[in-house]
Amino acid sequence: MSQSLFFLFFCVLAIVLVATAIGLNFMEAQRRKQVRQILRTVEGQPAEELTNILNETGQNEAGLARAISRSPWAQRIEETLRQSGLNWSPMHLLALTIAGALVGFILGWRSHILAYSWLSLLALGFAGASVPYLFVRNKRRTRFADFEEQFPEALDFLARSMRAGHAFSISLEMVGQESPDPLGIEFRTLFNEQNLGAPLDAALANMERRMPLVDVRFFISSVLLQKQTGGNLSEILTRLAHVIRERFRLKGQVKASSAHGRLTATILTLMPLALLLGLLVVAPGYLEGLANEPDGKWLITGAIVGQLLGYYFIRRIIRIKV
Repeated sequence: MSQSLFFLFFCVLAIVLVATAIGLNFMEAQRRKQVRQILRTVEGQPAEELTNILNETGQNEAGLARAISRSPWAQRIEETLRQSGLNWSPMHLLALTIAGALVGFILGWRSHILAYSWLSLLALGFAGASVPYLFVRNKRRTRFADFEEQFPEALDFLARSMRAGHAFSISLEMVGQESPDPLGIEFRTLFNEQNLGAPLDAALANMERRMPLVDVRFFISSVLLQKQTGGNLSEILTRLAHVIRERFRLKGQVKASSAHGRLTATILTLMPLALLLGLLVVAPGYLEGLANEPDGKWLITGAIVGQLLGYYFIRRIIRIKV
């Protein structure tokens, strides 16, 4: 048992050291990639659809990094990391995923909660590996929600600033300086790109890639349409802010109507877990027979799978897009 633990420890240590070395290499590549992307935007060239920092590591790129850079999911992962606002590289996320998988494997190896030991190993390993990515997705969703909440006020600010006689670019700078993040940093990036000489449509296209939201697309379409056909942009932005607020009001009504379903899903998911913890505290030996029998392990596996499927389908039913 001790030899197995020592071998597992050295394997984890080697993986962490290799991931750290590759991650430092990619951090330097990321800085070079950002400078190159700004220069492309300033020159008016079309921005790359998906930026992959893994392709810019030069001659010193490791074989593992080169293989990862060719995979199609690497670009999507980097785009998700950029949209979440986390200063992570894909290799950083990969290292955390490997670490989470190893922790899950260790827990599955030490505790046989499912029918077979290999099934527990795989299930807990997959769950541990999914934690970092789920954290990134949650940060991305939270950042998008904060941006959408701040966006109508920014549109009103732009409209008032232009009514006062300021140019559109100056109004963008004022919004970026006065607004909190994440809206402030996005408008500061938009202003900086335009201030460096990038065309307005290229800077707005970059903003749409960073914030792929319906409201942002409405804003970009309004600005570009006014640039081509003319019109009162301040009035257009005021009406757009009103439309976005009405859309938020409708989303609030839908959320209030589906509150009963969301509460039901939460209770039905947590009730078996609460009952299990209560039995372990009140009668610790009550469930030992179920966990030691092969049929009992299959019953536990079926219960866990049924809980996950039930929660998934309930969430799909009550999720109403507006």
